[in-house]
Amino acid sequence: MKRIMTTVLAAACGIACMAQETPAQAPAPKAAGPKIDAQRAERMQRARMERRSPMMRGMRGGIEARPFGKLADGKETTIYRLKGVGGIILDITDYGGRLVRCYAPDKYGNLADVTLGWNTPGEYETLGFSMGTLIGRYGNRIADGKFKLDGKEYQLPINEDKKTEATQRHCNLHGGPEGWDKKVWKARPLRMGPIQGLELTYISKDGEMGFPGTVTCKVTYKVRPDNVWTIDYEATTDKTTVINPTHHSYWNLAGESSGNVLKQELQIFADEYTQTTPGLIPTKNAPVKGTGFDFTQLRPIGAKADLMKADKSLAAMDNWYDHNFVLRGEAGKLKKAVKMRDPASGRTMEIWTTEPCMQMYGAQNMTDAVPAKAAGRHLCQFAGVALETQHAPDSPNRPDFPSTVLKPGDTFKSHTEYRFGVEK
Repeated sequence: MKRIMTTVLAAACGIACMAQETPAQAPAPKAAGPKIDAQRAERMQRARMERRSPMMRGMRGGIEARPFGKLADGKETTIYRLKGVGGIILDITDYGGRLVRCYAPDKYGNLADVTLGWNTPGEYETLGFSMGTLIGRYGNRIADGKFKLDGKEYQLPINEDKKTEATQRHCNLHGGPEGWDKKVWKARPLRMGPIQGLELTYISKDGEMGFPGTVTCKVTYKVRPDNVWTIDYEATTDKTTVINPTHHSYWNLAGESSGNVLKQELQIFADEYTQTTPGLIPTKNAPVKGTGFDFTQLRPIGAKADLMKADKSLAAMDNWYDHNFVLRGEAGKLKKAVKMRDPASGRTMEIWTTEPCMQMYGAQNMTDAVPAKAAGRHLCQFAGVALETQHAPDSPNRPDFPSTVLKPGDTFKSHTEYRFGVEK
């Protein structure tokens, strides 16, 4: 959910880190990137350099590792570059497991960074939006921050507290104010033939953010030769708990800071969505047919804006998307959840997952005050779309939803794939 080094960022951080433009050149924000052939030539040259320079070798198997900068508490962070032989390049930091940059080719072979984000850890600390991060221990909302487990009630911190007559939001969101997105994960680069990967591990102690049980979570990112980025989640616990990790990248297949995504096309393989209270807490599942939530056919994201604006029940939610979709198919089995397409560049992305649901958030709360990665550029309303594979919100309080309970001796496992392609 890449770019060469900038002296501006180096001066700000006091270090050299991966910069904001594609590896072969630094185009203007809307300009096309280098051709795939140029990227292959650069990889060959870089491989020769790696054999000579420990600095270029990073940590293992040719995977580059660079200082990303310090957090406010003084902790050091690192950024890793994973390259796929098919052309995609990912920059990932151990701070929250964030996807900082994701370069994907268009129909002409030109690369662009298709995920939103920032260039420094300080921006991720202060600007919010759960930008590009791993989410845990529990992704999405838990009503009033409360749930019962084995007869005991647990109270979590409330970090979305906008309880007015209109919104009534009062919940634990994305695991709390100090969730897994705020942690520096233990990182281990992986190399499996042509596949580059990164294993991230975090131990969440019993009582952290109010959740019971010490949970050991391992998240493995891999970049496959066929331009597929995979995420595998595994977790165990020493006490019965709830768990619902996800990834919160924002996508804009025309390139970050290129404008809004309303004309980009989306298809969601779901016949039902979850209706909510004004506080975004689930009430019931309902058919998407005849509503603004109908993405059963590939269509522009903004095509049903009139239907969304006319839906009075959505007024407290900005009349836009921040909702759960119930995916077709069996939970635990790999299935297609999403297809996204940018007609202009031809870039496509499919999301496949073993999760039963997916949350769509349309970035309606972003503004042009939010900086982009490209120098001098800013984001805007609807600058991207977050497509978060997960279990349903408030599942610990809803026995009718698929369970998020994890018991000692069991292992939570989940798999999601982002398949990048082109259509000419």
